[in-house]
Amino acid sequence: MNLEQYLPVFLFILIGAAVGIAPQVIGYILGPNRPDPAKNSPYECGFEAFEDARMKFDVRYYLIAILFILFDLET
Repeated sequence: MNLEQYLPVFLFILIGAAVGIAPQVIGYILGPNRPDPAKNSPYECGFEAFEDARMKFDVRYYLIAILFILFDLET
């Protein structure tokens, strides 16, 4: 078995991984990291989370969400 035939495939995988990972690593290293209480505070609804994120939802919630997506795409 001659592995020289697979060299372009390995190079393609290596370059693809480098293009996908290198910008993230560079951004993490060079990007500013100045957390403060205002940045770390909850912003969605204005109050702290009080329950587990994995709590169960009623089936009607998912039904309404699916209907919303369906009619939203239709319009």
